Amino acid sequence: MSADPSPTLEDVARVAGVSRATVSRVINETRNVAPDIQEVVRRAVAETGYVPNRAARSLVTRRSEAVGVVVAGTDLSDSLNAGQFLTDPFFGRLLTGIIGALKPRGIFPALMLAEDEADDAAITAYFKQGNADGALLVSTFPDERLPEMLDAVGRPVVRFARPARTGPVSYVDLAHREGGRMAADHLASRGCRRPVAITGPLRIPAAQERQAGYEEGWARHGCAFVPSSEGGFTYDSGELAMKELLDRVPELDAVFAASDLMAQGAIHVLHDRGRRVPEDVAVVGFDDSAPARLSRPGITTIRQPLEEMAAEMVRLLLGRIEHPSPDPTSVIFDPVLVVRESA
Repeated sequence: MSADPSPTLEDVARVAGVSRATVSRVINETRNVAPDIQEVVRRAVAETGYVPNRAARSLVTRRSEAVGVVVAGTDLSDSLNAGQFLTDPFFGRLLTGIIGALKPRGIFPALMLAEDEADDAAITAYFKQGNADGALLVSTFPDERLPEMLDAVGRPVVRFARPARTGPVSYVDLAHREGGRMAADHLASRGCRRPVAITGPLRIPAAQERQAGYEEGWARHGCAFVPSSEGGFTYDSGELAMKELLDRVPELDAVFAASDLMAQGAIHVLHDRGRRVPEDVAVVGFDDSAPARLSRPGITTIRQPLEEMAAEMVRLLLGRIEHPSPDPTSVIFDPVLVVRESA
């Protein structure tokens, strides 16, 4: 027995009660069609199970119907770093948000990893050949060159996090400084008076802003100096930094770690040193990722809504693909204090 033929444009047109040309215009988004007619056609598409021919649609729209997700600044030259990247809650949440926002539009992302200049050149060539219509860039490099390279070949870019210098690139970011202030205010409200900080890598603007906000917050509460130790946004770096701070400031009673993973590592060390959390030392993290929820005690943290930020990146990029504009756009999200048992 032969399989049923796939639904065609004619089938959709018959169910919708419109012409084949109207169905084509709605699917290919080539001309204006009244919103009510668009809705009728979309319902007919769902009812018939029609799947557009992507190759044919690309001929009409002159677009690849693909988006590149470029992750830069992650050294995957050894298996340890590769494993950390694949399991890192930050990247996991961000990629989940991107995929979730692209899927309803029938767009599947191509993941690309940029570790050096050779990768930058290869990725630029990929876009120049028309394999993707635009890029979502996630980078730990504040002076990343890829946005300018892709802009030069006519491909729009939206990056996660504010770049170190202004340019023709839209971005989505968080008010990190305000998040640091919120952490300081919350710890001060608990009666803490000997604060320390485990910063992220201070070459990264977000880490600088979180620390600056934390210090500013404590300055308003009469604390002119906050001892700190630089971490790397990882569990292990949180442990190392906490050990160093305890040796240097044994009387500390408040810790702000610039990521939940570092906060989790810090709590482990505090327990090993006989310090109770939060009775002896209160701990606040940053991100509101899985480690904050699953840790015991649960970690009070500053929420960064990564999934919503990823969806906004997708919205901005698809908008620039549909309506090219030389003017970059920025969207800044507000942090939220999430109180749990650690502080």
